[in-house]
Amino acid sequence: MLLKPFSLEARSRMLFSMLQKVLKRNPSLHPSTKVWILKFVISCPRLESGSTVVVTGSNPQLGRWQAQDGLKLSYVGDSLWKAICVLRKSEFPVKYKYCQISQAGNSSLELGPNREVDIDLSSPKQSRYVVLSDGALRDAPWRGAGVAVPVFSIRSDEDLGVGEFLDLKLLVDWAVNSGFHLVQLLPINDTSVNGMWWDSYPYSSLSVFALHPLYLRVQALSDAIPADVKEEIQQAKKQLDKKDVDYEAALSTKLSIARKIFNLEKDKVLNSSSFKQFLSENEEWLKPYAAFCFLRDFFETSDHSQWGRFSQFSKEKLEKLISEGTLHHDVIRFHYYVQYHLYMQLSDAAAYARKKKVILKGDLPIGVDRNSVDTWVYPTLFRMNTATGAPPDYFDKNGQNWGFPTYNWEEMSKDNYGWWRARLTQMAKYFTAYRIDHILGFFRIWELPDHAATGLLGKFRPSIPLSQEEFLSEGLWDFNRMSRPYIRQEILEEKFRSFWTVIAANFLNEYQKQCYEFKEDCNTEKKIIAKIKTSPEKSLWLEKEDSIRRGLFDLLQNIVLIRDPEDSTKFYPRFNLEDTSSFRDLDEHSKNVLRRLYYDYYFARQENLWRQNALKTLPVLLNSSDMLACGEDLGLIPACVHPVMQELGLIGLRIQRMPSEPNTEFGIPSQYSYMTVCAPSCHDCSTLRAWWEEDEGRRSRFYKTVVGSDEEPPSRCTPEVVHFIVQQHFDAPSMWAIFPLQDLLALKDKYTSRPAPEETINDPTNPRHYWRFRVHVTLESLLDDKDIQATIKDLVTSSGRSFPGKKVEGADESGEKLSKVQLNGKA
Repeated sequence: MLLKPFSLEARSRMLFSMLQKVLKRNPSLHPSTKVWILKFVISCPRLESGSTVVVTGSNPQLGRWQAQDGLKLSYVGDSLWKAICVLRKSEFPVKYKYCQISQAGNSSLELGPNREVDIDLSSPKQSRYVVLSDGALRDAPWRGAGVAVPVFSIRSDEDLGVGEFLDLKLLVDWAVNSGFHLVQLLPINDTSVNGMWWDSYPYSSLSVFALHPLYLRVQALSDAIPADVKEEIQQAKKQLDKKDVDYEAALSTKLSIARKIFNLEKDKVLNSSSFKQFLSENEEWLKPYAAFCFLRDFFETSDHSQWGRFSQFSKEKLEKLISEGTLHHDVIRFHYYVQYHLYMQLSDAAAYARKKKVILKGDLPIGVDRNSVDTWVYPTLFRMNTATGAPPDYFDKNGQNWGFPTYNWEEMSKDNYGWWRARLTQMAKYFTAYRIDHILGFFRIWELPDHAATGLLGKFRPSIPLSQEEFLSEGLWDFNRMSRPYIRQEILEEKFRSFWTVIAANFLNEYQKQCYEFKEDCNTEKKIIAKIKTSPEKSLWLEKEDSIRRGLFDLLQNIVLIRDPEDSTKFYPRFNLEDTSSFRDLDEHSKNVLRRLYYDYYFARQENLWRQNALKTLPVLLNSSDMLACGEDLGLIPACVHPVMQELGLIGLRIQRMPSEPNTEFGIPSQYSYMTVCAPSCHDCSTLRAWWEEDEGRRSRFYKTVVGSDEEPPSRCTPEVVHFIVQQHFDAPSMWAIFPLQDLLALKDKYTSRPAPEETINDPTNPRHYWRFRVHVTLESLLDDKDIQATIKDLVTSSGRSFPGKKVEGADESGEKLSKVQLNGKA
């Protein structure tokens, strides 16, 4: 509060005039009664159009904290609101707050502590006219909402069996009608590594710069498509209009049609000024990408180590490969052509979204495929003898192995992480916000040997290992016992029963009586997989392959320490080592020492190292573009992560069923912090409907603890249940509430006929999951359904979140203020 001084003459003149008015309005006041005149002045630059402002407070003139009885302010221009109040000396001090009242009559009290004004009754010079210039209304920070859906999952009347970039314009229209400011996508880069449906996995990039040809709309390639090609497109529409995405058929059909159109108009397009500008601005990645695609198809593998003299990339070899006059030059140019049209179509959709005040949010994958353009061109940036994954967590008790090589951060730092900066610059051409996939990887990554198939036997990189000296000082010296698979005859008998002798004979050597070790040809997870499939004795375990593989993996993983392959005197504690019989059979002293060192390794000694690592890399990403950055911070979260994210202004992710608070089964959305994105589910877990229906006990606990009911919950996830959970998230303090499209459609019975498990996008426990979910209704039909759009928009507006078209006092027509709010989370 600021008390503005006035000249004595001006103060006297105003005071006399106001007192005359006050006495006329309040005949009960005697002229000799000492009164004070308070003038309230508040700035409300983001007030919703049609709203009013009142002051409510501790005395009758201010309504005794009842907003509807408060003192109404008048708008005087330039976002300023003013009002005058007369108080007796007995009514001081005055506590008060400003309150917005919407056109619909909903009141919203400003945030923060009560404001207060007092007077010095003992001072003869105390002015009886006080101006309270209270600055800006302390309203809630800007909050928005969005919808999340992979491009491939979109269904429209125009697509060829899979969502396309130009479908995003329809999705933006639906988002605007539903009150959403944001559309979130999964990664959209080319993943064509294996030439089969495995490539449906969107996080395994063939190139971090190239867009996926799967999302091309072939009808938009030319205005002069011949009749026979048009007929082929119509036939393809019918054939590919399936319940799920047929990845291989959709991609091959699109590329086949695109080649026919390319052959008809290649010279016209490739000689256009627009294409030449595109090539000039993107040749750094586009030329190697086109050459890689040619070599991949020529050698029938993306494993560039199998490409003979082309295994090692060089600019000289590249220039020869892409030069004019070669027999395959049109093949190279075709890849240019497809990428050019993908760029044009996605740019068109992105421009449309910006025009509609809708943010497109992209996804930055943590890894690249080991057989990718990037590992071919920049091999020193990757540790090719390793794999990336995640330790056991909510998603998978055995951990995850994504197969990507880990990064050589030391090498990347030499040019200030130029490869990362280029990635972000490219993304910013299309997106206004992005999700950092597995942001924990910028603190530390779960690194696995390349011979691992699961994600269990890994270590964090970087990390401070346990030294041999630490163990010796505690009296632990038998490192072979702790770091080699602990296999005893009784373990084999328990695990394989009568079949144990067959297992021992084929996979193990007995090095001591009743003590076994793996044979050389099956002493890693990948070797085990290969031997089970190719062994001459495989007829012995037909129809038992899965159980035998799991059993052998359990044996291989039955260790308590992992020896560092580069320094045999360094060790890493095996994750969840207390679950192993190797640990249980140790003496109590050894167990206690290992427990203490395990906790030290995972929860204590690394924190400063990981903090410093993140502060080297993450600022480079954040400074590479103006995009709003959101970090996916799920899983095993080190203590340093959230303070660093807060320091850097990064937005975190909160999924209700995966609370970050310890010993909590369900998150409480009303307790989320502002700098978060909240969601009831995500692409890596079951949908809200499937989650509700798959576990009766969990459903009952949720109904009791979150809904607050002791009644039996409905076994089916009804629209009423969905509405309750979705509303919780809309009402949360989080800056963004973003909902998978499947969860939103569950608000209406009409869209719940499909079995809920079929709507799951990914199963993280299956490294060969087929990413093929398609929404079972078209965007055109969703746009025609005014009821569900109105239901969702009511949830947006009643929660106080912003929505496209919401008028804000003082905002100009260009929407620049809105953009600033969206990017910074504040006005």
